Amino acid sequence: MASPCCFHLPAGTPTDVINAMEAEVRRIEAKYSRYRDDSVLSEINQRAGQTVGLDNETLWLINYACACFEQSDGLFDISSGVLRQAWDFRAGQLPSEATLARLLPRIGLSRIEISEAHLTMPPDMELDLGGIGKEYAVDAAAAIAREAGINRGVVDLGGDLCVLGPHADGSPWQLGVRHPRDTENAIASLPVYQGGMASSGDYERFFEKDGKRYCHLLNPESGFPVDYWASVTVVAPSCLLAGTLSTIAMLKEEAGEEWLRAQQVSALLIRPDLSLLSLTDR
Repeated sequence: MASPCCFHLPAGTPTDVINAMEAEVRRIEAKYSRYRDDSVLSEINQRAGQTVGLDNETLWLINYACACFEQSDGLFDISSGVLRQAWDFRAGQLPSEATLARLLPRIGLSRIEISEAHLTMPPDMELDLGGIGKEYAVDAAAAIAREAGINRGVVDLGGDLCVLGPHADGSPWQLGVRHPRDTENAIASLPVYQGGMASSGDYERFFEKDGKRYCHLLNPESGFPVDYWASVTVVAPSCLLAGTLSTIAMLKEEAGEEWLRAQQVSALLIRPDLSLLSLTDR
């Protein structure tokens, strides 16, 4: 998952349960990694322009991504990964208009066709499940723990979390929210008894040029990074839902606050000036 991962589980948790949880995370990473030529995702991209059969898990994930695309008015788009070709965050250079003009027409999840368990997408398109894969793996590992009767602890994959249940005394977990300008420390903590928590922010990959920060969260319509929020953290019933809601709120920029209120979830939104906006579920 290209990040620190750990399970915080009660003492005495059977080793076979822990091993099964880790194996599930590794299975999902191998299956949907765009960095592996033998992954299911890579096969789908290699066969762009053809009709490809999908197994039930992959069909579910792509249908979920399509629902997120619709709910976000096209902003959450798993076909926008091609914009990586325009942005080099290590070099810190802005893309040319010509490069964006070449890439933007290749984006648009509405261009795919799903019929029963078959997918057809245009030959110039590629999909990237990086925006939902890690969160999906968190929930999958948590499900294995719950099936084994483990109802306390936290699954943590690179800061994407699922709380299995409260501490033994019934108190919630105090989960830190990363400081967007001092990422080794927390800017706040949120009490969570059960469910998922995930953050999306402008601090994972970015560069600054002429006093402006350019981050990796790119608007698929303009090809440029969003800049209204420094980070958005959401607490939701699942990690997958928390992750997609936080990302969509970032992409919606100023409209993200009201959109999150309509979802009736708890959230902490941080502005670039580091002022905090807390939303509490109803």
